[in-house]
Amino acid sequence: MDEARARDALTAAGLAPAGAGTGASGPRLLALGENAVFALGDGLVAKVGREAALLPRAELELAVAAWLAECGVPAVRAAEPEPRLVDGHPVTLWHRLPDAVRPAGPGDLAALLRQIHALPAPPFALPPRDLLGGVERWLRLAGGAVDPADAAYLRARRDGYAAQVAGLTPHLAPGPIHGDALPRNVHVGPDGPVLVDLETVSADLREHDLVVMALSRDRYGLPGASYEEFTAAYGWDVRDWEGCAVLRGARETASCAWVSQHAPANPKALAEFRRRVASLREGDPEIRWHPF
Repeated sequence: MDEARARDALTAAGLAPAGAGTGASGPRLLALGENAVFALGDGLVAKVGREAALLPRAELELAVAAWLAECGVPAVRAAEPEPRLVDGHPVTLWHRLPDAVRPAGPGDLAALLRQIHALPAPPFALPPRDLLGGVERWLRLAGGAVDPADAAYLRARRDGYAAQVAGLTPHLAPGPIHGDALPRNVHVGPDGPVLVDLETVSADLREHDLVVMALSRDRYGLPGASYEEFTAAYGWDVRDWEGCAVLRGARETASCAWVSQHAPANPKALAEFRRRVASLREGDPEIRWHPF
């Protein structure tokens, strides 16, 4: 899905006038990744999913938003209770957050994770964190843009780690997690930090939320002091857990495959995908990866 197709979906949903482009009267693109995210008028934000298969995830994300609101957890709030399916794309509406007053830091993320991790199960079923479930879809979207041998390697790696993750013994009590716990998914507005991007909220090992920052330290250049700020604010370092290497390896596999879906249209994504696959093949846990 490119920006033009996402804009067409907004028009079909009645959320943008026909022919509205990037000018003052048209929706403003905020992000283009797993979803296309647009700022609309009247303080609203629209998320357009890549394909109809993502509709159940959009439905769950809206249910999670309502639940977190009831629990008093600072998080993005939905403007409509149900998603729309428009031309094969799930579309959800959200209240736009006020402008950020500063970038989110590791301590902000840790404090929100402590709140999420303290919650009991919601009144509806949360799925397990299917960390590796998107690998096949992302590789399918990559198509012939990536080397078939690299795709086969990631599929085999996925299968191996899936079995190992299933056998892990957690240190923390399992329960609700965010699922993609990074400072970029925290927005610090005038009233404080708010959690955003709720589509991976799950019920699983709490360690899933903590290994993300450990990987950020090792792969993405997060300074050691920032990682220490995170562990101090949360109260535990996941690297002390014997299962950390397995969960990290699974997330690296997923993160590598995720980039592949952008390779057909973006040469930089293809280069980053190749960098990541090569580092995994070489078994080098410290080759720098670049956020994408």
